[in-house]
Amino acid sequence: MTKIAKIVATVAYVGYAPIAPGTAGSAVAAAIYWVLPEFHRGIRSAAALFLILVGTWASSRAEKIYGRDASRIVIDEFAGFFIAVLLLPKTPIVAILGFFIFRVFDIFKPFPIRLAEKLRGGLGVMADDVLAGIFTNILLRLYLWIAL
Repeated sequence: MTKIAKIVATVAYVGYAPIAPGTAGSAVAAAIYWVLPEFHRGIRSAAALFLILVGTWASSRAEKIYGRDASRIVIDEFAGFFIAVLLLPKTPIVAILGFFIFRVFDIFKPFPIRLAEKLRGGLGVMADDVLAGIFTNILLRLYLWIAL
């Protein structure tokens, strides 16, 4: 199980990227998002929930190997990006803005994102990125509402 947790937590070892592993994890998520076909909104929502649950489990295990919220653990950035674009139209602008806005929220962690990071274990690893994804999703919805 430890091997599976490492693979999941590092998103198939993307977390071993020598520079900006969190950004690499988000970029892989964006690339996968772009090539995946559109699924029913219920399937997309269930998949996001699954990523959060599995990510929390894997992050808890991986912290015992790598340390508290180690940079190699990137399942949180991976899941966070999918939350950022959840139930939004699949367009280049949504993908690109979603990626950059999510990274800004994840890096700078404005209130209350920073508070979520203080939770213990895998929940703390995942919670700040889930919130960053939710905030990004809200901003993208506002942008689309104003722009259209």
